Order: sequence, then structure tokens, then C-alpha cells
Amino acid sequence: MRRQPKEHVKQSFALVLLVVLTVGAIAGPTGMLAWAENSEVLSDRQTRIAMLTEKRDGLKNRVDLLDPNGADPDLVSELVRKDLGVIHPDEIVVTLEDE
Repeated sequence: MRRQPKEHVKQSFALVLLVVLTVGAIAGPTGMLAWAENSEVLSDRQTRIAMLTEKRDGLKNRVDLLDPNGADPDLVSELVRKDLGVIHPDEIVVTLEDE
């Protein structure tokens, strides 16, 4: 029994399509090889989000302390002295390095 040429073309096309889909599933942008890279990127971004969230919370705290209706006097004094360089002659200034 010889296959008809039309049937042979159909089977060849189906085989090529199956190979292309398989290669795409393994090596494509959302394939199995990309899973490891994507999980590593996700982990890095979650760490960065946690760091930025902590920084944002710290800045929000300072903004809340500088509320014009009830600013924290210690923080206002610290900022004025730091920004304007206003120090009384009898004061001793101890500076702490930011981390």
C-alpha cells in the first residue's frame, strides 16, 4: 500500500507543527526553561519590594511627624539645626552616621 501524496503532506505538516509546539513549550519565553529564570527574578523583586516598603514606611512616619497641625518638636528642631546650621554657643552636637 502506498500512501497518497496528499496524505503524506498532511502528516508531514502535523509532525512539523507538533515539533514547533514542543520546542516552544520547552524553550519559549514561557516555557519550562524560563521557569527557573522567572522564579529567580520574582524572588529578587519580592526582596526589593520588601526593602522599598520598609523605606516608604519610614518616610511616611517622618511625614506624619512633620504634620503642620502637630509637628514633633524634637524632629523639627533636628531638621532646622541640620538644614540651617543653627546651634547655640553652649550646645554640644553629637552626629550619628546614617546606615
